Amino acid sequence: MSTVVIAGAGPVGLTAALVLARRGIDVTVLEQGPELAAESRASTFHPPTLEMLSEMGVVESLLRKGLVAKTFQYRERGGAEIATLDLGVLANDTDFPFRVQCEQSKLTPILLDALPGGVDVRFGHAVEDVAADPSGVRVTTSRGILHCDWLIGADGAHSAVRRGLGADFEGSTYPERFLVASVSEDLESALPGIAPINYVFDPDEWLVLLRTPDHWRVLLPTPADSPDELELGRLAGRLDGVADLGRPWHIAHASLYRVHERVTSRFRDGRVLLMGDAAHVNNPLGGLGMNSGIHDAVRMAGALAELLAGAPDAVLDRAAEARRTVAVDHVQRTSRANWSGLHGHDDEYRRGLRALATDPAAARAYLRRACLMDSLEATA
Repeated sequence: MSTVVIAGAGPVGLTAALVLARRGIDVTVLEQGPELAAESRASTFHPPTLEMLSEMGVVESLLRKGLVAKTFQYRERGGAEIATLDLGVLANDTDFPFRVQCEQSKLTPILLDALPGGVDVRFGHAVEDVAADPSGVRVTTSRGILHCDWLIGADGAHSAVRRGLGADFEGSTYPERFLVASVSEDLESALPGIAPINYVFDPDEWLVLLRTPDHWRVLLPTPADSPDELELGRLAGRLDGVADLGRPWHIAHASLYRVHERVTSRFRDGRVLLMGDAAHVNNPLGGLGMNSGIHDAVRMAGALAELLAGAPDAVLDRAAEARRTVAVDHVQRTSRANWSGLHGHDDEYRRGLRALATDPAAARAYLRRACLMDSLEATA
Protein backbone atom coordinates (compact mmCIF):
# COMPACT_ATOMS: atom_id res chain seq x y z
CA MET A 1 0.00 0.00 0.00
CA SER A 2 1.50 3.32 -1.10
CA THR A 3 1.38 6.27 1.23
CA VAL A 4 0.59 8.66 -1.66
CA VAL A 5 -0.64 7.90 -5.18
CA ILE A 6 -0.43 10.70 -7.73
CA ALA A 7 -2.58 10.63 -10.86
CA GLY A 8 -0.78 12.39 -13.71
CA ALA A 9 2.88 12.59 -14.73
CA GLY A 10 2.79 16.14 -16.05
CA PRO A 11 4.68 19.07 -14.52
CA VAL A 12 2.28 19.30 -11.58
CA GLY A 13 2.15 15.61 -10.70
CA LEU A 14 5.90 15.11 -11.03
CA THR A 15 6.60 18.24 -8.97
CA ALA A 16 4.36 16.91 -6.21
CA ALA A 17 6.10 13.53 -6.44
CA LEU A 18 9.53 15.14 -6.11
CA VAL A 19 8.48 17.30 -3.15
CA LEU A 20 7.11 14.25 -1.30
CA ALA A 21 9.88 11.84 -2.25
CA ARG A 22 12.54 14.25 -1.03
CA ARG A 23 10.79 14.10 2.34
CA GLY A 24 11.09 10.32 2.39
CA ILE A 25 7.44 9.63 1.60
CA ASP A 26 6.43 6.54 -0.39
CA VAL A 27 5.01 7.72 -3.73
CA THR A 28 3.44 5.99 -6.74
CA VAL A 29 2.74 8.00 -9.91
CA LEU A 30 0.09 6.81 -12.38
CA GLU A 31 0.18 8.12 -15.96
CA GLN A 32 -2.49 7.08 -18.43
CA GLY A 33 -0.23 7.55 -21.46
CA PRO A 34 2.45 5.09 -22.53
CA GLU A 35 5.13 7.71 -21.88
CA LEU A 36 5.51 11.34 -20.90
CA ALA A 37 3.37 13.66 -23.01
CA ALA A 38 5.32 15.21 -25.88
CA GLU A 39 2.94 18.07 -26.68
CA SER A 40 4.38 21.56 -26.26
CA ARG A 41 1.47 23.04 -24.27
CA ALA A 42 2.66 25.61 -21.70
CA SER A 43 5.98 27.29 -22.45
CA THR A 44 6.65 30.10 -19.94
CA PHE A 45 8.25 29.79 -16.50
CA HIS A 46 7.90 32.76 -14.14
CA PRO A 47 10.46 33.83 -11.50
CA PRO A 48 8.81 32.22 -8.44
CA THR A 49 8.45 28.94 -10.32
CA LEU A 50 12.14 29.07 -11.20
CA GLU A 51 12.90 29.63 -7.50
CA MET A 52 10.89 26.52 -6.59
CA LEU A 53 12.59 24.45 -9.27
CA SER A 54 15.92 25.72 -7.98
CA GLU A 55 15.10 24.51 -4.47
CA MET A 56 14.31 21.10 -5.98
CA GLY A 57 17.67 21.03 -7.77
CA VAL A 58 16.35 21.01 -11.34
CA VAL A 59 16.43 24.62 -12.52
CA GLU A 60 19.90 24.45 -14.08
CA SER A 61 18.79 21.63 -16.36
CA LEU A 62 15.75 23.68 -17.40
CA LEU A 63 17.87 26.77 -18.06
CA ARG A 64 20.10 24.77 -20.37
CA LYS A 65 17.08 23.78 -22.46
CA GLY A 66 15.21 27.08 -22.39
CA LEU A 67 15.57 30.70 -23.49
CA VAL A 68 15.91 33.50 -20.98
CA ALA A 69 13.43 36.32 -21.72
CA LYS A 70 14.36 39.48 -19.82
CA THR A 71 11.71 41.64 -21.47
CA PHE A 72 8.24 41.36 -22.94
CA GLN A 73 6.22 43.77 -25.02
CA TYR A 74 2.75 45.09 -25.62
CA ARG A 75 2.32 46.11 -29.24
CA GLU A 76 -0.28 47.45 -31.64
CA ARG A 77 -1.31 45.33 -34.58
CA GLY A 78 0.71 46.69 -37.46
CA GLY A 79 3.96 46.90 -35.53
CA ALA A 80 3.91 49.94 -33.25
CA GLU A 81 5.30 49.27 -29.78
CA ILE A 82 3.10 50.29 -26.83
CA ALA A 83 5.47 49.37 -24.01
CA THR A 84 8.42 47.11 -23.24
CA LEU A 85 8.64 45.88 -19.66
CA ASP A 86 11.98 44.80 -18.24
CA LEU A 87 11.88 42.07 -15.62
CA GLY A 88 15.24 43.32 -14.39
CA VAL A 89 13.30 45.58 -12.01
CA LEU A 90 12.69 42.40 -9.97
CA ALA A 91 16.43 41.87 -9.35
CA ASN A 92 16.09 42.68 -5.63
CA ASP A 93 13.09 40.35 -5.28
CA THR A 94 14.38 37.17 -6.90
CA ASP A 95 17.48 35.40 -8.15
CA PHE A 96 15.61 34.90 -11.43
CA PRO A 97 14.51 38.35 -12.72
CA PHE A 98 13.36 36.95 -16.05
CA ARG A 99 11.01 34.46 -17.65
CA VAL A 100 12.28 31.24 -19.20
CA GLN A 101 10.72 30.17 -22.47
CA CYS A 102 10.72 26.39 -22.61
CA GLU A 103 8.01 23.88 -23.44
CA GLN A 104 6.69 21.92 -20.47
CA SER A 105 7.56 18.73 -22.35
CA LYS A 106 11.21 19.60 -21.71
CA LEU A 107 10.63 19.95 -17.96
CA THR A 108 8.85 16.67 -17.32
CA PRO A 109 11.83 14.43 -18.26
CA ILE A 110 14.01 16.55 -15.97
CA LEU A 111 11.59 16.03 -13.08
CA LEU A 112 11.28 12.32 -13.84
CA ASP A 113 15.06 11.89 -13.83
CA ALA A 114 15.30 13.77 -10.52
CA LEU A 115 12.93 11.40 -8.70
CA PRO A 116 14.63 9.08 -6.21
CA GLY A 117 14.83 5.45 -7.24
CA GLY A 118 12.13 4.38 -4.81
CA VAL A 119 9.38 6.33 -6.61
CA ASP A 120 7.18 3.97 -8.62
CA VAL A 121 6.12 5.60 -11.92
CA ARG A 122 3.62 3.49 -13.87
CA PHE A 123 2.78 4.37 -17.45
CA GLY A 124 -0.34 3.04 -19.13
CA HIS A 125 -2.28 3.24 -15.85
CA ALA A 126 -5.42 5.33 -16.37
CA VAL A 127 -7.45 6.15 -13.27
CA GLU A 128 -11.03 5.00 -13.75
CA ASP A 129 -12.65 5.46 -10.33
CA VAL A 130 -11.92 6.67 -6.83
CA ALA A 131 -13.45 5.64 -3.52
CA ALA A 132 -12.22 7.40 -0.39
CA ASP A 133 -13.05 7.05 3.29
CA PRO A 134 -11.38 8.29 6.50
CA SER A 135 -8.96 5.35 6.48
CA GLY A 136 -7.65 5.59 2.92
CA VAL A 137 -8.37 5.66 -0.81
CA ARG A 138 -9.18 2.89 -3.27
CA VAL A 139 -8.01 3.77 -6.80
CA THR A 140 -9.36 1.72 -9.69
CA THR A 141 -7.12 1.89 -12.75
CA SER A 142 -7.08 0.33 -16.20
CA ARG A 143 -4.47 -2.12 -14.87
CA GLY A 144 -5.98 -3.00 -11.50
CA ILE A 145 -6.75 -1.59 -8.07
CA LEU A 146 -4.41 0.28 -5.74
CA HIS A 147 -4.91 1.28 -2.12
CA CYS A 148 -3.22 4.31 -0.63
CA ASP A 149 -3.38 6.65 2.33
CA TRP A 150 -3.62 9.77 0.13
CA LEU A 151 -4.43 10.46 -3.50
CA ILE A 152 -3.38 13.53 -5.50
CA GLY A 153 -5.31 14.35 -8.66
CA ALA A 154 -2.95 16.12 -11.05
CA ASP A 155 -4.51 14.55 -14.11
CA GLY A 156 -5.59 17.61 -16.04
CA ALA A 157 -8.77 19.43 -16.92
CA HIS A 158 -10.65 16.19 -17.63
CA SER A 159 -9.50 14.77 -14.30
CA ALA A 160 -10.76 11.25 -13.60
CA VAL A 161 -9.95 11.85 -9.93
CA ARG A 162 -12.20 14.91 -9.80
CA ARG A 163 -14.98 13.06 -11.60
CA GLY A 164 -14.58 10.08 -9.28
CA LEU A 165 -15.13 12.38 -6.31
CA GLY A 166 -18.23 13.83 -7.94
CA ALA A 167 -16.67 17.29 -7.48
CA ASP A 168 -18.01 20.28 -9.39
CA PHE A 169 -16.04 22.28 -11.93
CA GLU A 170 -18.02 25.47 -12.35
CA GLY A 171 -17.17 28.31 -14.68
CA SER A 172 -17.50 29.45 -18.26
CA THR A 173 -16.15 28.99 -21.76
CA TYR A 174 -14.61 31.85 -23.74
CA PRO A 175 -16.53 33.08 -26.79
CA GLU A 176 -13.68 32.22 -29.15
CA ARG A 177 -11.30 29.33 -29.64
CA PHE A 178 -7.55 29.77 -29.65
CA LEU A 179 -5.53 28.72 -32.69
CA VAL A 180 -1.85 28.13 -31.96
CA ALA A 181 0.66 27.76 -34.77
CA SER A 182 4.28 26.76 -34.17
CA VAL A 183 6.33 28.22 -37.02
CA SER A 184 9.90 27.74 -38.18
CA GLU A 185 10.61 31.38 -38.97
CA ASP A 186 12.93 34.16 -37.86
CA LEU A 187 10.26 36.57 -36.69
CA GLU A 188 12.82 38.96 -35.19
CA SER A 189 13.93 39.71 -38.75
CA ALA A 190 10.40 39.87 -40.10
CA LEU A 191 9.21 42.10 -37.24
CA PRO A 192 12.21 44.17 -36.10
CA GLY A 193 12.21 45.19 -32.47
CA ILE A 194 9.94 42.47 -31.11
CA ALA A 195 10.71 40.86 -27.75
CA PRO A 196 10.74 37.12 -27.00
CA ILE A 197 7.16 37.55 -25.69
CA ASN A 198 4.69 39.91 -27.39
CA TYR A 199 1.03 40.70 -26.72
CA VAL A 200 -0.41 42.41 -29.79
CA PHE A 201 -3.54 44.56 -29.39
CA ASP A 202 -6.29 44.69 -32.01
CA PRO A 203 -10.08 44.94 -31.58
CA ASP A 204 -10.63 42.60 -34.53
CA GLU A 205 -7.75 40.12 -34.39
CA TRP A 206 -5.40 40.35 -31.44
CA LEU A 207 -2.51 37.92 -31.29
CA VAL A 208 0.38 36.69 -29.18
CA LEU A 209 3.91 35.98 -30.42
CA LEU A 210 6.08 33.77 -28.20
CA ARG A 211 9.61 32.53 -28.76
CA THR A 212 10.43 28.98 -27.66
CA PRO A 213 13.69 27.07 -28.09
CA ASP A 214 12.40 25.26 -31.18
CA HIS A 215 9.86 27.62 -32.75
CA TRP A 216 7.97 30.86 -32.61
CA ARG A 217 4.37 30.40 -31.52
CA VAL A 218 1.57 32.53 -32.94
CA LEU A 219 -1.70 32.50 -31.00
CA LEU A 220 -4.80 33.79 -32.78
CA PRO A 221 -8.45 34.06 -31.71
CA THR A 222 -10.77 31.97 -33.86
CA PRO A 223 -14.59 31.74 -34.16
CA ALA A 224 -16.13 29.25 -31.77
CA ASP A 225 -18.22 27.20 -34.17
CA SER A 226 -16.54 27.19 -37.58
CA PRO A 227 -15.14 23.84 -38.81
CA ASP A 228 -11.57 23.06 -37.81
CA GLU A 229 -10.66 22.30 -41.43
CA LEU A 230 -11.83 25.76 -42.51
CA GLU A 231 -9.85 27.57 -39.86
CA LEU A 232 -6.68 25.55 -40.41
CA GLY A 233 -7.06 26.21 -44.14
CA ARG A 234 -7.25 29.97 -43.44
CA LEU A 235 -4.15 29.91 -41.26
CA ALA A 236 -1.63 30.65 -44.01
CA GLY A 237 -3.47 33.81 -45.02
CA ARG A 238 -3.82 34.94 -41.43
CA LEU A 239 -0.10 34.50 -40.87
CA ASP A 240 0.59 36.62 -43.95
CA GLY A 241 -1.40 39.31 -42.15
CA VAL A 242 0.99 39.08 -39.20
CA ALA A 243 4.06 39.53 -41.40
CA ASP A 244 4.45 39.31 -45.17
CA LEU A 245 7.48 37.10 -45.73
CA GLY A 246 7.09 37.14 -49.50
CA ARG A 247 6.44 33.39 -49.41
CA PRO A 248 4.30 30.97 -47.38
CA TRP A 249 5.19 30.62 -43.71
CA HIS A 250 6.79 27.35 -42.61
CA ILE A 251 4.22 25.90 -40.19
CA ALA A 252 5.57 23.07 -38.03
CA HIS A 253 2.33 22.41 -36.17
CA ALA A 254 -1.07 23.98 -35.56
CA SER A 255 -3.92 23.18 -33.19
CA LEU A 256 -7.30 24.61 -32.21
CA TYR A 257 -8.79 24.40 -28.75
CA ARG A 258 -11.59 25.83 -26.66
CA VAL A 259 -10.64 27.87 -23.63
CA HIS A 260 -12.37 27.56 -20.29
CA GLU A 261 -12.29 29.31 -16.95
CA ARG A 262 -13.34 26.86 -14.24
CA VAL A 263 -12.56 25.99 -10.63
CA THR A 264 -13.66 23.23 -8.29
CA SER A 265 -15.16 24.23 -4.97
CA ARG A 266 -12.59 22.39 -2.83
CA PHE A 267 -8.96 21.51 -3.52
CA ARG A 268 -9.08 19.01 -0.66
CA ASP A 269 -11.75 16.37 -0.17
CA GLY A 270 -10.73 14.28 2.81
CA ARG A 271 -7.73 12.21 1.74
CA VAL A 272 -7.83 13.43 -1.86
CA LEU A 273 -6.13 16.58 -3.14
CA LEU A 274 -6.75 18.29 -6.49
CA MET A 275 -4.16 20.57 -8.06
CA GLY A 276 -3.23 22.18 -11.35
CA ASP A 277 -5.73 21.84 -14.20
CA ALA A 278 -7.59 19.15 -12.27
CA ALA A 279 -8.61 21.90 -9.84
CA HIS A 280 -8.69 25.07 -11.94
CA VAL A 281 -8.28 26.16 -15.56
CA ASN A 282 -7.91 29.58 -17.16
CA ASN A 283 -6.94 31.10 -20.48
CA PRO A 284 -3.21 30.85 -21.33
CA LEU A 285 -2.56 34.60 -21.69
CA GLY A 286 0.21 35.52 -19.29
CA GLY A 287 1.40 31.95 -18.86
CA LEU A 288 -0.24 31.44 -15.46
CA GLY A 289 -1.75 27.96 -15.72
CA MET A 290 1.29 25.68 -15.50
CA ASN A 291 3.06 28.06 -13.13
CA SER A 292 0.18 28.20 -10.67
CA GLY A 293 -0.18 24.42 -10.95
CA ILE A 294 3.46 23.93 -9.98
CA HIS A 295 2.87 26.34 -7.09
CA ASP A 296 -0.14 24.21 -6.06
CA ALA A 297 2.07 21.14 -6.04
CA VAL A 298 4.86 22.70 -3.99
CA ARG A 299 2.56 24.26 -1.40
CA MET A 300 0.01 21.43 -1.07
CA ALA A 301 2.45 18.50 -1.31
CA GLY A 302 4.66 20.34 1.18
CA ALA A 303 1.72 20.71 3.56
CA LEU A 304 0.87 17.01 3.13
CA ALA A 305 4.46 16.12 3.99
CA GLU A 306 4.19 18.26 7.13
CA LEU A 307 0.97 16.50 8.10
CA LEU A 308 2.58 13.08 7.61
CA ALA A 309 5.44 14.25 9.82
CA GLY A 310 3.01 15.08 12.63
CA ALA A 311 1.63 18.55 11.88
CA PRO A 312 -2.06 19.16 12.58
CA ASP A 313 -4.61 18.42 9.88
CA ALA A 314 -5.43 22.13 9.66
CA VAL A 315 -2.06 22.74 7.95
CA LEU A 316 -3.24 20.90 4.86
CA ASP A 317 -6.68 22.53 4.97
CA ARG A 318 -5.10 25.99 5.02
CA ALA A 319 -2.82 25.17 2.10
CA ALA A 320 -5.71 23.86 -0.01
CA GLU A 321 -7.90 26.86 0.80
CA ALA A 322 -5.06 29.28 0.06
CA ARG A 323 -4.38 27.71 -3.33
CA ARG A 324 -8.05 27.98 -4.29
CA THR A 325 -7.97 31.66 -3.31
CA VAL A 326 -4.95 32.17 -5.57
CA ALA A 327 -6.70 30.39 -8.46
CA VAL A 328 -9.76 32.64 -8.26
CA ASP A 329 -8.40 35.98 -7.05
CA HIS A 330 -5.05 36.01 -8.85
CA VAL A 331 -4.82 33.52 -11.71
CA GLN A 332 -8.30 33.77 -13.19
CA ARG A 333 -8.64 37.49 -12.57
CA THR A 334 -5.27 38.28 -14.15
CA SER A 335 -5.66 35.98 -17.16
CA ARG A 336 -9.12 37.38 -17.91
CA ALA A 337 -7.79 40.94 -17.66
CA ASN A 338 -4.99 39.99 -20.06
CA TRP A 339 -7.57 38.69 -22.56
CA SER A 340 -9.76 41.76 -22.22
CA GLY A 341 -6.85 44.17 -22.70
CA LEU A 342 -5.79 42.58 -25.98
CA HIS A 343 -9.04 43.58 -27.65
CA GLY A 344 -7.50 47.00 -27.98
CA HIS A 345 -10.36 49.42 -27.25
CA ASP A 346 -9.05 50.99 -24.04
CA ASP A 347 -6.73 53.96 -24.62
CA GLU A 348 -6.41 54.52 -20.87
CA TYR A 349 -5.04 50.98 -20.50
CA ARG A 350 -2.43 51.76 -23.16
CA ARG A 351 -1.42 54.96 -21.39
CA GLY A 352 -1.03 52.98 -18.17
CA LEU A 353 1.26 50.47 -19.85
CA ARG A 354 3.40 53.25 -21.35
CA ALA A 355 3.70 54.82 -17.91
CA LEU A 356 4.87 51.50 -16.44
CA ALA A 357 7.74 51.33 -18.90
CA THR A 358 9.15 54.61 -17.55
CA ASP A 359 8.48 54.04 -13.83
CA PRO A 360 10.61 51.24 -12.31
CA ALA A 361 8.67 51.20 -9.02
CA ALA A 362 5.31 50.90 -10.76
CA ALA A 363 6.71 48.32 -13.18
CA ARG A 364 8.01 46.26 -10.27
CA ALA A 365 4.60 46.27 -8.58
CA TYR A 366 2.88 45.32 -11.84
CA LEU A 367 5.34 42.52 -12.64
CA ARG A 368 5.14 41.05 -9.16
CA ARG A 369 1.42 40.58 -9.72
CA ALA A 370 1.81 39.40 -13.33
CA CYS A 371 4.43 36.79 -12.33
CA LEU A 372 2.39 35.50 -9.35
CA MET A 373 5.00 36.62 -6.82
CA ASP A 374 2.45 38.55 -4.76
CA SER A 375 -0.01 35.67 -4.85
CA LEU A 376 2.46 33.44 -3.02
CA GLU A 377 3.24 35.98 -0.35
CA ALA A 378 -0.43 36.82 0.19
CA THR A 379 -1.25 33.21 1.05
CA ALA A 380 1.94 32.09 2.80
